[in-house]
Amino acid sequence: MSTQNIIYATDSYIEIDEFIKDNNIKKIFLVCDNSFQYLNISHYFKKLKNSGIEIHCFNDFKPNPLYESVIKGVNLFNSNNFDIIIAVGGGSAIDVAKCIKLYSNMDCTKNYLEQEVVPNDIKLVAIPTTAGTGSEATKYAVIYYNGEKQSITDDSCIPSTIIIDISVLSTLPSYQKKSTMMDALCHAIESYWSVNSTDESKIYSKKAIILIMQNMDNYINNDKSSYFNMMEAAYTAGKAINITQTTAGHALCYKLTSLYGIAHGHAAILCISQLWPYMYNRIDKCIDNRGKGYLMETFNNISLSMNCNTVEEGIEKIKNIIKKLELNVPDMKDESDYEKLVNSVNPVRLKNNPVELDSKAIDDIYHRIFGGI
Repeated sequence: MSTQNIIYATDSYIEIDEFIKDNNIKKIFLVCDNSFQYLNISHYFKKLKNSGIEIHCFNDFKPNPLYESVIKGVNLFNSNNFDIIIAVGGGSAIDVAKCIKLYSNMDCTKNYLEQEVVPNDIKLVAIPTTAGTGSEATKYAVIYYNGEKQSITDDSCIPSTIIIDISVLSTLPSYQKKSTMMDALCHAIESYWSVNSTDESKIYSKKAIILIMQNMDNYINNDKSSYFNMMEAAYTAGKAINITQTTAGHALCYKLTSLYGIAHGHAAILCISQLWPYMYNRIDKCIDNRGKGYLMETFNNISLSMNCNTVEEGIEKIKNIIKKLELNVPDMKDESDYEKLVNSVNPVRLKNNPVELDSKAIDDIYHRIFGGI
């Protein structure tokens, strides 16, 4: 991964002015979600437009964006000679912008998902508006095609510049703050125990977990002194999963999100709360080449990063966080949902998981989630 340029914006946004001037930017393709209008930075872009910079705003997409929305974005981007793509938003906005960049020089008469990516030098800037997804740090994007989740992966879609504006967190609704924070925590934990973890990724994971634990209470209580650290935690957790990818926790959470209408991070932490003890009690099924002893040490290190002395304490702390944040388990709609949930899990994701899981194990974990064990 090439080094990203990180700009820390102040209230005046003079740092962005300097970036635009230094890069001779005249035409901006702005990808933003519906929260954009409520942010301080939206006033900056209006001012920029009034100064003569051409800005086209693309927001014709929803959370869990559709492939068709990306096509609209690509067509609009290619209809004019833009100098740069700037994404302002959460994971969905940044993912849409990544795909627009990737697909902009590909054959528009064919399905982009079936083509080989040809890297281009289009500048992509990400301005994250949540402290959670870490999309600004990764080579991954998620879109949906014919109702199915598509994971897009290419190094060339990693934003070359990130602008950190902590003021965006002031307008974030409480539930979004909680769920996106949990998404970052799950990224860090899953990356730590992934079979793909490295010394570098574990440094990022540990740092993210510690930052989240230290700043969680102040962040939820809207103490602005915690905003920078929480943004840093989300970005650092993103750097960790950029190396390792996520594991079974995320594989289990996607259908839970769509089926029950809860936020992604909410679903992810519910899955982690039962996945971790399940794996801990079945350490003999370890599939990490580094062995059972290594995995037990990893579980211990995760717990220590959470300021817990034992794995049992770490597992209990996760459950207590869920209670404290009131990220409750939804009521099971129908027993047939268990089959839908189990069938939705991507086996490829499970290869990153340190403990072997089959369909029976996955069904057991879902029952534990809804049973509140």
